Amino acid sequence: MKFKQKTMVIAYTWNCKTVDTYPKKDDKADVIFNVHWRLTGVDDTEDKNTGDSYGVVSLDTEDLSTFTAFADITEEDVIAWVQTALGDEQVESIRNSINAQIAEKITPTVVTKTIGV
Repeated sequence: MKFKQKTMVIAYTWNCKTVDTYPKKDDKADVIFNVHWRLTGVDDTEDKNTGDSYGVVSLDTEDLSTFTAFADITEEDVIAWVQTALGDEQVESIRNSINAQIAEKITPTVVTKTIGV
């Protein structure tokens, strides 16, 4: 009899709410130039294992012809900017790192123990 092994599914969530801005650049206000991002992955097992990665990405502010006022920017906009700035390969690499963190929690390759306790 063969058993079908369930494939683990990982849900990823971006947090791109923290940004650095230039108070004034050219004739624009609150121009975002850095985004502090975090990508978290959670598996669909009962334990809800997690992994995450974080960093800062710089945005190109040389051409502000498509500038959006700060009050009109959504987190979805910023996530798209971060993903574009990182590029598909880097985003995939980050996801792979998160997957490896979760796999390590499920099946550890190293366990730290204390002698005499």
